[in-house]
Amino acid sequence: MYHILETRPELKPYASDIELRMEHYNNKKQQLLSGKAHSLKDFANAHSYYGFHHLPDGWVYREWAPGADRLYLTGDFNNWKWTANPLRKLRNGNWEIKLPEGVLHQGSRVLTIVKNGDALTQHIPAYARRVVQDKESYSWCCEVWDDLTPFPWTDQNFSPEEPPLIYEAHVGMASEDYRIATYREFADNILPRIQNLGYNAVQLMAVMEHPFYGSFGYQVSSFFAASSWYGLPEDLKYLVNKAHEMGIRVILDIVHSHAIANTTEGLNMFDGTSYQYFHDGWRGNHPTWGTKCFNYDKPEVIHFLLSNLKFWLEEYHFDGFRFDGVTSMLYLDHALGTDFSNLSMYFTMNTDLESLTYLQLANDLIREVNPKAITIAEDMSGMPGMCEPVKDGGIGFSYRLGMGIPDIWIKYIKERRDEDWNLGDLWTELVFRNAPTIAYVESHDQALVGDKTLIFRLADAAMYTDMDKIVHTLVIDRAIALHKMIRLLTMSAGGNGYMNFMGNEFGHPEWIDFPRPGNGHSYHYCRRQWSLVENGYLKYGGLNAFDRDMIHMAKNYHIFKEGWPKLDWVHEDDHILAYERNGVLFVFNFSPDKSYSDYLIPVSQSKDYQVLFSTDDTEYCGFGRCGKVRVSSFVPGVSGSHVKLYLPARTAQVLVPVDPSEPAAKPVITVEAVEVPAKKPGRKPAKKAADTADTAKAAEVPAKKPGRKPAKKAAEAAETAKTAEEPVKKRGRKPAKKQEP
Repeated sequence: MYHILETRPELKPYASDIELRMEHYNNKKQQLLSGKAHSLKDFANAHSYYGFHHLPDGWVYREWAPGADRLYLTGDFNNWKWTANPLRKLRNGNWEIKLPEGVLHQGSRVLTIVKNGDALTQHIPAYARRVVQDKESYSWCCEVWDDLTPFPWTDQNFSPEEPPLIYEAHVGMASEDYRIATYREFADNILPRIQNLGYNAVQLMAVMEHPFYGSFGYQVSSFFAASSWYGLPEDLKYLVNKAHEMGIRVILDIVHSHAIANTTEGLNMFDGTSYQYFHDGWRGNHPTWGTKCFNYDKPEVIHFLLSNLKFWLEEYHFDGFRFDGVTSMLYLDHALGTDFSNLSMYFTMNTDLESLTYLQLANDLIREVNPKAITIAEDMSGMPGMCEPVKDGGIGFSYRLGMGIPDIWIKYIKERRDEDWNLGDLWTELVFRNAPTIAYVESHDQALVGDKTLIFRLADAAMYTDMDKIVHTLVIDRAIALHKMIRLLTMSAGGNGYMNFMGNEFGHPEWIDFPRPGNGHSYHYCRRQWSLVENGYLKYGGLNAFDRDMIHMAKNYHIFKEGWPKLDWVHEDDHILAYERNGVLFVFNFSPDKSYSDYLIPVSQSKDYQVLFSTDDTEYCGFGRCGKVRVSSFVPGVSGSHVKLYLPARTAQVLVPVDPSEPAAKPVITVEAVEVPAKKPGRKPAKKAADTADTAKAAEVPAKKPGRKPAKKAAEAAETAKTAEEPVKKRGRKPAKKQEP
């Protein structure tokens, strides 16, 4: 019996299904290792054989194309004569050509010509390591890259931190300028920001080559090529090496769930058949993405994909992968419209056993190559065993993405008044998980055009007019408060790691829209406006500072060392939620209009508790109503340990236990000084009126008319917030029955 049936006894009725899965996995692994390979690491070396390789006496190019009648190599080296240089046919569908030294060189542009029947078609070599687009014809071709030139790595002693606190990023849109940014610019300008914020991992999107920039990298054409949109292969290595020098793990957003349907740029119809890499017929076509689906049962396809994983780990020193589209892979109907309401739905004929076996093999291989590497599954179905070791009957991932969490917040914000939020239900949704989870409020999905980021849902049109620090309105003050509270609650209770998309930490305005004909090929919405944080006049800086201190707190106090938070108190009428994680106390007052003085919160330790920070601190654009106070857990007349706190409306506080004998020095969240590249001086802090009007018009939201009454100053607004609602005193109340998740 596999160990998963002991740790997950509810799966025992499906023991035969798990046995079948493991039998399929063992048989497939045995088939792959039936030759000279003794391990998956030995097996996954396709990239060392196929493609272009520089030898001491020249070059060799090999390709697997079993359905082709003839293969030719053409390029600038032979004036693009299609059939002048034929490849020699070898065994098992392999083809080869050797060229003497001097015929090819680094940067030579080439294509593969394939003859199948009477048809001659051109293709980019399947194992191309660099692919570029011609600026005049817009066509793509392979550039030969010299694999004999080593990169001077200096990351031999790098050891990643656990757990991952991930900064999801897109290199091309990381500049504030109206253009595509580069790998080196990201390394020099953005990595310091990530380090300063405290994130210990960066997850890079759109690295595998994709001809359509606007696909966000999810229509991959060349699986072994680092995208030329952002620079040279050595530039990507420079980025990874520098990240490791800064203590930052680099995760690749890997796309093995499907491939682009293009025939010239991609793998589709490479040898003249539809079934070389993909399923033939309906299984080979994704019904909603318009892409091709791999045949994961074919040893040659597994060879290609496993070698691809090993290539990125060894050639570019990536530290793991976020596997895109796992849900689509696991089910024959791609789980389209499926609501997984009971366990039986995971163990049916709809489960794609071939895909599941591939994912098991992939996870095993990755650990063989790099035992410290992590894998993250983008799965929203909740497949049991996703993060259990393969040997125990699982699929082998390190984490799954908490994809349901953003949906929870969207539902609450869209469909419920603030006073109707059910904290008990919200708590259950956040802490219920059947696998180690990377929690997040929003990823790139929520930032894309057609959707809305959290801050945009909360503030809407006020984003264009009311983000100056001196402006206070009901709408913008609510948005700023809830943006911080929601992120703090999600990070500290929602998972076993955390992820944020680039710029969302400071509430980056608007949406992401890649250049396309419909927007005049504009980069206006495909960049990150870092100056909004740095100018000192806008609330974005306060949100950025809060995210920084929140992440550093999580690291410095090791809150994820405890797998689940422990619920101390939830009161629906008062809108109060309190819990502890690894000793750190989190207290939330979600009431939109009620503040409480001397509110009793039960705690686990008979110590004093010191407020580290609160969402209402002035440095985070709050009103400063909480203070860095220290309170005793001894309350006369109340049994057990409790703390009395002042809980202003729409605030959250983070406290840590300290011995009563310790001096009452204010705790400091240690943030190491990291030099962040400064922007050019002289930039005005707020948007010009014309810019604001243009942006508002583009969003189809009317700009606010001039001449409005001046907003209250911060001090006046803070005083109003303190006195508008008479604090409700809660004395001697009994704690609610503790709930364990």
